[in-house]
Amino acid sequence: MFSTAADPVAEGLVASLARPGGNITGVVNLGVELGQKQVEMLHQIVPKATVIAALVDPTQSFAEVATRDALAAGRALGLRIHIVHASSARDIDAAFARLPQVGADGLVICPSPFSFSRRGQIAALALRQGVPTIFYTREFPAAGGLMSYGVNIADGYRQVGVYAGRILKGERPGDLPVQQSTKFELVINLNTAKVLGLDVPFYLQQLADEVIE
Repeated sequence: MFSTAADPVAEGLVASLARPGGNITGVVNLGVELGQKQVEMLHQIVPKATVIAALVDPTQSFAEVATRDALAAGRALGLRIHIVHASSARDIDAAFARLPQVGADGLVICPSPFSFSRRGQIAALALRQGVPTIFYTREFPAAGGLMSYGVNIADGYRQVGVYAGRILKGERPGDLPVQQSTKFELVINLNTAKVLGLDVPFYLQQLADEVIE
C-alpha cells in the first residue's frame, strides 16, 4: 500500500491507475497538480503581485510537473514565475536570499517530503522576510505560514485504511484501482496575515475550511 504525491505509473509502482497489477495499490495525492489553484489564491491575497516565486525540490520525480504547472499558472494570470530550488536546509536559506533579488511578491511551496520536514524553517523565513506564502498542507499555516491549499492528508490515510481492510479480507491489491484524493482544504492563518499587513478577502475566509486566529 502507498500514499504518494508522485505519479505511481511513472515511478514504476503500478502498471496503470485503473489496473495496478502486481501486488501493490494505494492513494495518489494530487498536490503537485494544484499548483495553478495555489498561485491563483495567493494572487487574490496579493493582487498587486507581478512576480511569484515557486520553491521546487529538484530531487523529486514530480519536480518537472510542479515547475510546469507553476509556469502555466503564471501565464494564465499574467504573472512572472521565478523557480527556486531547494533540497537541503542550506538551499532554503539560499532560495529565500534570492527572493528580493528577483522582486518576488509572493511564494508558492511545491509539495515534497523535504519541504514538509522543514515547514517550521520555511514558515519562519517567509514571515521574517515578509513574503506572503502558500503551502500545500495545513501543517504549514499551523506552524505560522500564511495559508495552504491542498489535499486533506488524513482523508488519504483513511482511504488507505479502507483498502487495507479489503486486502485483509482477501482481495488482491493488483485488482484495486489506485484511488485519487478528492477532499481538499483551504487553511488561512489570519495572525500571520496581520503581521504581513495583508487583508484577506472575506470571501476567501468564508471558503476556508479552517481559519487560524
